[in-house]
Amino acid sequence: MKSLRGKKGIIMGVANDHSIAWGISQQLANEGAELCFTYQSESLERRVKPLAVSINNDFLIECDVLKDGSIKNLFKQIKERWGNIDFILHSIAFSDKEELKGKYLNTSRRNFSNTMIISCFSLTEVAHEAEKLMKNGGSIVTLTYDGSQKYIRNYNVMGVAKAALESSVRYLAADLGPSNIRVNALSAGPMKTLAMAGISGGKDMMKWSEKNSLMNRNINLEDVGKSGLYLLSDMSSGVTGEVHYVDCGYNKVGVPKEI
Repeated sequence: MKSLRGKKGIIMGVANDHSIAWGISQQLANEGAELCFTYQSESLERRVKPLAVSINNDFLIECDVLKDGSIKNLFKQIKERWGNIDFILHSIAFSDKEELKGKYLNTSRRNFSNTMIISCFSLTEVAHEAEKLMKNGGSIVTLTYDGSQKYIRNYNVMGVAKAALESSVRYLAADLGPSNIRVNALSAGPMKTLAMAGISGGKDMMKWSEKNSLMNRNINLEDVGKSGLYLLSDMSSGVTGEVHYVDCGYNKVGVPKEI
């Protein structure tokens, strides 16, 4: 029996078949969920559509969170087709790659603003609209990273945005809790994604975490996919306002084995 049969949800942020959002989407689809995928531009639509079709989901909607009205339009179309939803995966983040290098203090005002709107505030806008369609409660999950809590070289303004994102999770969880809507963050360890490719020295980070994590390995799409399934389904019905780490225990390491 498929645990999510009859459940409907929005997936925001699939870029390719290595995306964390894709790994979670596969697990959700395997459990019978109906999915709507958003994409930012036509070029991304060409990447996302074949993936969606491969798991028997052909519902795609354009949504650029930097554009006023784009999120409202997304939920208008969702309401017209489905009426209500049960879950949302928010996997959206962006910052100028050039400004992730060097010192954080060199961040420009424009890039700081864009990074915060795309990577953080978009979650609040999505949650605001989602409440109207989660009539029977639901789950919202966003993706974060340990750079929110610790200094990560070449992560810079994205670390600041992720810290704000995690704080937003707590406040949104409080606001939406009475409506039986849960809000959580999933903090994945290093793995081969477009986001990791955008971080200078990303390959070295992956080697380091593999050698020093408690399990002596890095995570894979299946690891993070199953954790996403847990947080988006009723299996985590009493969990909200949390940051759930999926990093083979790396965040628990004090002194690394290799220095």
